[in-house]
Amino acid sequence: MSQIEVVAIVQVKPGAEAAAAAAMKACTAPSRAESTNHGYTPHRDLEAPGTLVFIERWESREALQAHMETPHFKEMAAILEPLLAAPLAIHILQPL
Repeated sequence: MSQIEVVAIVQVKPGAEAAAAAAMKACTAPSRAESTNHGYTPHRDLEAPGTLVFIERWESREALQAHMETPHFKEMAAILEPLLAAPLAIHILQPL
């Protein structure tokens, strides 16, 4: 297994920024508590209103997949779905 980093870009509809940010923040503590997580931080793009970004670090792709099956992730995803202005852009990265 090799560690991965994830950049997830969440583009929300105008006026939905606060609700989306709240859902993302609520998912942060339980995600950080997962044993295979090494970093999980939501961000707001200062240059692009409505763009929120997660920067995450996981032990492996399998760890990321397991995270996506957790109740806290599924709850966040359900809240975000109707707020999205575009599909999520998820970049799974590995250092060169």
